[in-house]
Amino acid sequence: MARFSHHFLDELKSRLTLSDIVGRKVKLVRKGREHGGLCPFHSEKTPSFTVNDQKAFYHCFGCGVHGSAIDFVMETEGLSFPETIERLAGEVGMPLPIPDPEEAKRDARRSTLAEVMATVTSWYESQLRGQNGRHALTYIQGRGLSDATIKRFQIGFAPDSRTALKEAMTARDITEEQLIETGMLIKPEGGGASYDRFRGRVMFPIQDLQSRVIAFGGRALSSDVKAKYLNSPETSLFHKGATLYNWARARKAAYESGNVIVVEGYMDVIALSEFGLDYAVAPLGTALTEDQIGHLWRMADEPTLSFDGDKAGRRAAARAVERALPLLKAGKSLRFMIMPDGDDPDTLVQREGLKAIEKLIDQAVPLVDMLWQNFIGGRDASTPERRAGLEKDIFIKLAEIDDENIQKLYQSEFRSRLWRHFRSDNGQSQNKPSGRRAPEFRQGYWASVKDQHKGLRPNPGRHAVRASGIAATALGRATGSATVPIRLEKLLLATIINHPEILVRHVEELADIEFGTSEHERLRTGIISETAIIDHLERETLLTRLHDAGLARELNDLFSHQLKSADWFATDEAALGDALIAFEHLLARFQHLIVASEVMEEARRDFAEEMNDINKERFLARKEQYDKMRQETNQADIKDFGLESNKTQPI
Repeated sequence: MARFSHHFLDELKSRLTLSDIVGRKVKLVRKGREHGGLCPFHSEKTPSFTVNDQKAFYHCFGCGVHGSAIDFVMETEGLSFPETIERLAGEVGMPLPIPDPEEAKRDARRSTLAEVMATVTSWYESQLRGQNGRHALTYIQGRGLSDATIKRFQIGFAPDSRTALKEAMTARDITEEQLIETGMLIKPEGGGASYDRFRGRVMFPIQDLQSRVIAFGGRALSSDVKAKYLNSPETSLFHKGATLYNWARARKAAYESGNVIVVEGYMDVIALSEFGLDYAVAPLGTALTEDQIGHLWRMADEPTLSFDGDKAGRRAAARAVERALPLLKAGKSLRFMIMPDGDDPDTLVQREGLKAIEKLIDQAVPLVDMLWQNFIGGRDASTPERRAGLEKDIFIKLAEIDDENIQKLYQSEFRSRLWRHFRSDNGQSQNKPSGRRAPEFRQGYWASVKDQHKGLRPNPGRHAVRASGIAATALGRATGSATVPIRLEKLLLATIINHPEILVRHVEELADIEFGTSEHERLRTGIISETAIIDHLERETLLTRLHDAGLARELNDLFSHQLKSADWFATDEAALGDALIAFEHLLARFQHLIVASEVMEEARRDFAEEMNDINKERFLARKEQYDKMRQETNQADIKDFGLESNKTQPI
């Protein structure tokens, strides 16, 4: 055991989640804040085995066995202590300490340094109560803190002197080197005498998980000081990215409440404790790190992060979402509490009491909602290209989630949200027509079509499609005997079935189309009926439901012939953004063919009624125009069209 220092073992235990380790051998069931199951150490039919992640121990009320994660692995797998440590350290990515006779000395030295910090803490406390600290005590009491709270958090005062701490500690046989090593003294690089790091500041001790003081945070009382708050530097005791302020005290309260809240600063933590909320912690001047998030998840499954309501606070919240996203795993997430403008937890609890804070905690937003808002907030998705860009950004970000199952669930959730978002027209800019097109928009579209056909007035009637307004392209130009080529209808339906998310924007257009065959009519009706009740728009789900609805023959006919290479956009391998753009061009092509057909038919009737040269030339010109539209082949003539499908897409 001498090979592993107490410091190393404490760090290892802090990184382990006991229920994960026990869960490999025992089927555990969550019961409140604990897990329960059948004891692996004796035969029983009624579960009496309990696992507590917050307290990091297991206990059987039947046989009395009790221990830690290390004990459990040793007992259930027959490993020695060193073998167990090596295995667990490997699982959490901790390098094993190299056998070194000096390590025991360093461990002993750290213990000595912790004793130094305890002495410094006591001295700072005495200064707060002395003559030099009178104004500091008045300031703290003015912030609404009781004497009991001041004592509980061991708040002290560093006199405004370059050598007051140095002189007091050396008088207590603490060396200058020890004070420099703990970060309490600064030794100038260019030479000269060392001096106190903290001067004229209210002092907040920072503890490790064993409640030992390892560092300090100091709050300046003078407005002339550049740094309002100052933390200890990195030392052999203190690593700020792996430490949380108040985490030792908060663990018990977090266990009892099932929650832990992360606030910005020391005073927020202390003020909440003053009002009875003891499960608050704070990072130490930096954004949350991976280590800190891991510590939070060992305290509660869904910690609540508090942020200011201003732009800076929301940016910080967005950074926290991005930091946590790759780390998500089953049962572990974050919630976000946005403070009212101009408030922080300290000011709000002082003004309105604890209920105001508890209300905000109850209303905290899940991480999935924060991520969604980060994507759509203020973003214009009024065009196919912008919608494709939004979807691309979303699914590239979701690909960062390491847990494969969580990633798939997030992708499914965001597909559903995109459907609802676009369907409710939130994706459109305020300057664009939304939902069902306004009459003046439809009139403008039909006017543009009539201009193309020299002012003739077709009656769109039951064939009308609310066109997307995209100009006619070369997509969908095919031959056939019907008004609209059957192959074009097949392309429309195949694109929709392979990419049902397209219905987010075009369910009404699909409903208005009159297809040329009864098989296609049935498929269209089935697609709209099924997608109306499907929570998540996914190809496999839609295909299954269409088969179950008795449309297997229609589907087999639709996909029985291999698509041409020019029709790649209709396959399930095409990127959603490309399929969406292509579908909208197909719709426009469909509409123009309907109009051209009716214009030609009107010219034919005119020629039949009065067979003169003018009517004949008009009819032949309309027929030539219509035939040309039918005979042109599919082409992708859109700028940058197809680029998305040439990239790796997580859609």
